[in-house]
Amino acid sequence: MARAVPPADPPDELPRVLLWRWRRNPLRRRTDLAQAWIAVGLFLAVLAATPSATFLVGDTAYRHYKETARHQSATRHDTSAVLVRDAPRHPEPGSDEAKKALYPVTVRFTDPHGRSRTATTDAVPGLAAGSVIRVWVDAEGKIADAPLTSRQVRDGAIGCAVLAAMAVPLLGTAAYAYARRRLERHNLAQWDSAWARVAPRWTASH
Repeated sequence: MARAVPPADPPDELPRVLLWRWRRNPLRRRTDLAQAWIAVGLFLAVLAATPSATFLVGDTAYRHYKETARHQSATRHDTSAVLVRDAPRHPEPGSDEAKKALYPVTVRFTDPHGRSRTATTDAVPGLAAGSVIRVWVDAEGKIADAPLTSRQVRDGAIGCAVLAAMAVPLLGTAAYAYARRRLERHNLAQWDSAWARVAPRWTASH
């Protein structure tokens, strides 16, 4: 025989459960009310801080990357470099992977001071010795990455802003978990203290 399906809870049961710390009842402790107020305070703080933190972090990151790109553009320049030996060949020439692959090769170039230098950089596979490629060189004559592009500056700033937007709620959650743990320890300490007073009388009567 099939078991009867229990009746569903009334629609107002869930709000009553969620808001039990706000309603007066004999089992509610002061720490329960404090926990509820802490939750509300942290929730409002997270709502207020998230947009501000996102904007401030994103703006600061944008300024930082923009200044980095400006400095790199001022101190680096691209120049021609000649392969000293053949670049390795890709095992699958013509494949999509081969089109994206880069291999370390030895090249010779002239630094900003007019001196001939030899260094290692990345090149597409299959280039023969004597092939000319473009490389970026810094003020010290060392091969460096190309200056940050506008897209890289923007993407870096957006990434930092997103991390900030995620970090604020996580910090709020961590703060609530810490407060809740402290309140639980306080409740346990009060319980131990109350039991220490009651236990002798309770055991004596039994």
